[in-house]
Amino acid sequence: MATSKEEMKLTFRRFKDGENQWPSWHDKIFIADTSHKCPVYVHRTPPCQGSCPSGEDIRGWLQIVRGIEQPPKDVEWQKYAFYRATDANPFPAMMGRVCPAPCQDGCNRNEVEDYVGINSVEQFIGDTAFANGYKFEAPPLAMDKKVAIVGGGPAGLSAAYHLRRRGIASVIFDDHDKLGGMMQYGIPGYRVPRQVLDHEIKRILDMGDIEVRTNTRVGVDVSIEDLEKEFDAIIWAIGCKTGRGLPIPGWEGTPNCVTGVAFLEAYNKGDLKVVSDKVVCVGGGDTSIDVVSVARRLGKISKMNPKDRPEEVIAGHTAHDAAVTAAREGADVILTTLFPREEMTASEHEVRDALREGVKILYEVMPLEVIKDDSGRAVALKMAKCKVQEGRPIPIEGTEFELEADLIVSAIGQGGDLTGLEELDNGRGLIDADQYFQVPNRPGHFVAGDIVRPHLLTTAIGQAWIAAESVEHYLKNENIPRRPKVDKHHFSLLDKLKEAGLAPIEFDPEKMGDLRGTSSGNWAVHNFEDRAKQEIIPHTKLFLGHFNYTPRIKRKERGPDDTEVLGHFEERYIGLTEEEARSEADRCMSCGLCFECDNCVIFCPQDAVYRVKKDEHTTGRYVQTDYTRCIGCHICSDVCPTGYIDMAMGE
Repeated sequence: MATSKEEMKLTFRRFKDGENQWPSWHDKIFIADTSHKCPVYVHRTPPCQGSCPSGEDIRGWLQIVRGIEQPPKDVEWQKYAFYRATDANPFPAMMGRVCPAPCQDGCNRNEVEDYVGINSVEQFIGDTAFANGYKFEAPPLAMDKKVAIVGGGPAGLSAAYHLRRRGIASVIFDDHDKLGGMMQYGIPGYRVPRQVLDHEIKRILDMGDIEVRTNTRVGVDVSIEDLEKEFDAIIWAIGCKTGRGLPIPGWEGTPNCVTGVAFLEAYNKGDLKVVSDKVVCVGGGDTSIDVVSVARRLGKISKMNPKDRPEEVIAGHTAHDAAVTAAREGADVILTTLFPREEMTASEHEVRDALREGVKILYEVMPLEVIKDDSGRAVALKMAKCKVQEGRPIPIEGTEFELEADLIVSAIGQGGDLTGLEELDNGRGLIDADQYFQVPNRPGHFVAGDIVRPHLLTTAIGQAWIAAESVEHYLKNENIPRRPKVDKHHFSLLDKLKEAGLAPIEFDPEKMGDLRGTSSGNWAVHNFEDRAKQEIIPHTKLFLGHFNYTPRIKRKERGPDDTEVLGHFEERYIGLTEEEARSEADRCMSCGLCFECDNCVIFCPQDAVYRVKKDEHTTGRYVQTDYTRCIGCHICSDVCPTGYIDMAMGE
């Protein structure tokens, strides 16, 4: 494969005096009867995919939705896009709604006007799959072995999915009534519609050979030793479902001081139906936004029986009757954060929605002490303005004040609960993992998700994919191959050629001679180099002048204002129509892969670049170069919008 001068890493070269500089290429490039530097078609990873913790082939399914990449015969494009999207992530409808979309932050289209609405198109793919009843294909079992998966959240379900695709059976253990983890018990239903979530979970289980054992806590009901005896490998995907309390005087043991995780679980179980008159939440991330948004929707009731106080429900001592909601009124809800608005870790649109719904946000303040009454209940939270130095908040003297509160919620982070699993604890309430998501020094034990390090749902899903691959190698007694530098689900031109019936024929040297003169042979993929596993293509390699200003097509929202929020539990997003999804996907610049714009064909002065025959065409094989005509003028490379053409052949 050809490698351009700019990309080349020399290991050794001997120079004569004066030969340590690259000579001018002018004469060799611009004399018409001399061909020197010719185009090579180089596939690289786009930054949207490079930024996706699940490793989705985002460019690939956008290409399918927009109509550039064609599905195999007798497969509708909607189903083909669904299969491409779920090659990495089995939850397109869920992630399209709740993922904070680091892919959109990385999108090169930001250099033109605005990112591609990747989330909204993914939601369209997931909702279309739900409406059309698409199923996952499951191969026959490849081995007589079974894997225990501890935890039925996004990491555990993703692990079961990826194992089953490899022909490996599993059993999921979960200590709740239902699977879903944080998607089920941590995110409110108006962000994650439960009927869609339950459908995406069921679609995984319908693959077969995935057993589920709910209401079973490993470490209490079942021991590690029991699992090791029954199963051939174990994946720990128990998440971080223990909220952190505020590290201030007065917090410990105060009944109406609760964590955000416990608050949201009580709400999502259907037990918590109203809150207190004055709710103060300390946080600044997405969990804290969910807490305050739920609190505004639930509201308060003026006269509450002490046994029905929200902290009693959150502690599991009681549950609210649905009748209490008839008398509810709006509650005063305040969110406090250490940071200015632009530095909050919560998604900007979530902060915007919370403010519109009537949540008050106090920026750059920190809690100092819980103020309690004679009965031991919190009545206020002592605060102060603060500045953050080296990651630590420092109170500003003389700025202290008190916030009245009937319920104080801490949403400052989460930790793991390793009760009965102490031997796995790394000392920080988490489980260690190596680069293959094996538990060090415990053969047959693997780990994925928040219990490695609390992060995004999409991160847990991506880690589970890698863990499942590692389990497969372990069960086959194989060495785990080195992970690529860009560790994602990549488009494969060779697989695409096979799918289209255009795979290269087998090369027989006895019949065909040596390898010289292969530029016109059909036993190899010519003038193509795949660097997707090594390189992410930056916007500087694109011809941005090709792209017109095209505004993003945004999803419509049902977000209530402060007068409508009470009792408002409708889903927030209204998904794109098919026409809107295709138009938004068409904004994708296809960074690092041809999207058939014809620039190179039109601008080549020698007619050296040409379209392949229609019956030989597929994605990644739209144009080729006649090297007998190419003069190395590099115009095709200059006008390629996607950075797919390198002037490298001949160096």
